[in-house]
Amino acid sequence: MGLKKSLEKLTEAFHGGYPILYLLSWEEDRVEKALKAFSGKLFENGTFEVWTSASGFQGNTFESIAIRDPMEALDEVMRSDKKGIYLFKDLTDYLVNDPVLVRKLRDTYYALKNKKKFIIVLTPKYYLPDQLKKEVYLIEFDLPDENEIYDYMKPVMKMILPDEHFTDDYLKELSMAMKGLTMNEVGHTINKIFSRQVTLQEGMQSIFQEKEQIVRKEGILEYIPPRFTLEEIGGLDNLKEWLIKRANLFTRQALEENMPVPRGILLMGVSGCGKSLGVKVISSLWKVPLFRLDMNLVFSGVYGSPESIFHSALKQLEAMSPAVLWIDEIEMGVAGYREGESVTSAHIFAHFLTWMQEKDKMVFVGATANRIQLLPAEIIRKGRFDQIFFIDLPNDEERKQIFSIHIKKNGVDPNNFDLVFLSAATKGWNGSEIEQAVIAARIDAYYEHRQFVFDDVIRNTAKLVPLSQTMETQIKQIKSWAFNRAMPASGKSIK
Repeated sequence: MGLKKSLEKLTEAFHGGYPILYLLSWEEDRVEKALKAFSGKLFENGTFEVWTSASGFQGNTFESIAIRDPMEALDEVMRSDKKGIYLFKDLTDYLVNDPVLVRKLRDTYYALKNKKKFIIVLTPKYYLPDQLKKEVYLIEFDLPDENEIYDYMKPVMKMILPDEHFTDDYLKELSMAMKGLTMNEVGHTINKIFSRQVTLQEGMQSIFQEKEQIVRKEGILEYIPPRFTLEEIGGLDNLKEWLIKRANLFTRQALEENMPVPRGILLMGVSGCGKSLGVKVISSLWKVPLFRLDMNLVFSGVYGSPESIFHSALKQLEAMSPAVLWIDEIEMGVAGYREGESVTSAHIFAHFLTWMQEKDKMVFVGATANRIQLLPAEIIRKGRFDQIFFIDLPNDEERKQIFSIHIKKNGVDPNNFDLVFLSAATKGWNGSEIEQAVIAARIDAYYEHRQFVFDDVIRNTAKLVPLSQTMETQIKQIKSWAFNRAMPASGKSIK
């Protein structure tokens, strides 16, 4: 991908004789530089002109370059006897509300056919009137790939830190992580990273922060910082082992060795037992950024049609790969059919299934589901997800681990607590309920200006009725559904 692939697409369009090309890219300077070099190779004695709404034409082809009116600018191109490329940067802003300009562009198409004069309309966002869809050739100018980023980064790094030595592996890992950034964003990130000598992990964090900026501006995806580790999960040994074995498959070395790329996992089961945490730890374990897709925001229509926004989110993730996509409560979003939105939901669901089946980018999907009986059969068949895990209520040993984790997290040594007794007293509790009991104990003790102790925790366990009692029937149904359909996330069978 990257620049080479984009130039190949442009070459095909020029050989096809399309006089008007519609180029999608945020990178005006990178595109202009590439087109200028490309024009010199493609046309002998050809011209390369750039038009903007602020300055008009910027070259020397036309006597009157300060032509800011797009209609007049198109007339100048049609009158010109010079073959070559004419790059228009702001034309789509006028096309939105000007049907006369749309007509003018169609006339220009016919006037320039077989004249070896090519108009390229450069825009970051797709907007193309229906009247032009048969005349215009659409090209998406790819973001820089890791090789292009590496070639840019190496001399810049030597200029910033001439006395420091960075290995090729270090630079290549950073280059791969910077996929999805424009070259300007790459430059800013490199300046941040090499303003001081940093470790690979510190460099990765700077890159993840830059990607957080990107998704925050778009508004649909949410960057989730890598705050959790496997040590913060009690139990779930089968899930942990599965993730550990695949931790190196999202690396440059694995990609070079053509190792199979994991597609995703579906974590289903009882509420409050660690499904979301199971997805969050992937980011820190695999050292890739995690992004959450808010399906409620997609369906809200705030950012446009749900189908278009969903498609754009997946495209953005692919550009920023390697990455992890977290879809929470997938049965209510991607796989859910909402009343009054059945057609839209069905289209999104079909697109998601196809994307999961066909995607060739390093985007790993971590999906969670509570009401698993609502999941369509198509989403759980082999080929969509690599594995489906069922997360049950924690057993005796797992509850001990969960208590230990949360007691330690709240600043007290768990060795001072009778974990066996606490585990026995909370049979049928989920992890969230155990966490809340510990937090409540700490709050009680803080009110009395002391550190919380074993008795505080026991006292708070007596105040809570666990979900396994209030929703006993529903939990039995969930377990019944998962039996022989999913792998237990813990080292035990589903009962």
